[in-house]
Amino acid sequence: MTTQAGGRRRSTASVPDLVSRARQGQPAAVARLISLVEDASPSLREVMSALAPYTGRAHVVGITGAPGVGKSTSTNALVGALRARGRRVAVLAVDPSSPFSGGALLGDRVRMGDHALDADVFIRSMASRGHLGGLAWSTPQAIRVLDAAGFDTVLVETVGVGQSEVEVAGLADTTVVLLAPGMGDGIQAAKAGILEVGDLYVVNKADREGADLVRRDLRGMLALTERADGAWRPSVLKTVAQTGEGVDAFADALAEHRTWLEATGALEQRRAARARREIEAIATAALRARWGALGARSTLDDLAHEVARGSRDPYSAADALLDTV
Repeated sequence: MTTQAGGRRRSTASVPDLVSRARQGQPAAVARLISLVEDASPSLREVMSALAPYTGRAHVVGITGAPGVGKSTSTNALVGALRARGRRVAVLAVDPSSPFSGGALLGDRVRMGDHALDADVFIRSMASRGHLGGLAWSTPQAIRVLDAAGFDTVLVETVGVGQSEVEVAGLADTTVVLLAPGMGDGIQAAKAGILEVGDLYVVNKADREGADLVRRDLRGMLALTERADGAWRPSVLKTVAQTGEGVDAFADALAEHRTWLEATGALEQRRAARARREIEAIATAALRARWGALGARSTLDDLAHEVARGSRDPYSAADALLDTV
């Protein structure tokens, strides 16, 4: 069921009650838990602790690519293909933030209206709120909510910010890079950035002229990439998401990559690396808050002036700052 991102009703339900109802598949409870995440609620620690035993089951798929390649249309078509296979699907569509309200612009969710009445589909738009890398800062915790709620696949569609949009690769089990004809010449396919992070490459709008050329360029780029023995070899597929052409093969490729991840142990490695980054981010935020509580901000300002004047080097200044904690 599609949830409303605006005008959320605030529930007074306890965290254990919300978690229990989310586990039962109640979309209102899932939406409320994600709202607690987005709002950085004081109960967030309790939420994450309660969800932890139920996580680690969902296949997290990141879908990225430049604006205009058809990410939302492809995601919508992929949801249909996965539902036909009996999988419960959640979508986190990260939209640009409104310059007025700061909320998500909701363009992605509008394009996924086909699944609005399906109780086994949950779609949530999240505002990037200025966070770079194509995601929202709260995306990792929102994925945990959806994982614990029993969704088999969580699709994370990024904003679409171009070649720097690589953060999703550190968040997903499988990263899909979407491209389309007319979005750049052959040289573009060889540039660093999002074209180095994909586990699967999909040339959408393949009914347009130049699709075969894009696919050929991608294959050429991947053939030049050095990979260890037994490493995953990304496929390059063609789709026309608007009509559904090639979408079943897209879903097959995702299942194939998940099987490879499990068989090789790469899934556990990726998730451990993801958890490490999440822990570091939380610890860093807590450390900054602790500095503020201890009045270390003025100490930091003093140290910054010393470094700027050349009377102290930045490493000894960092050591001095750490000594205040």
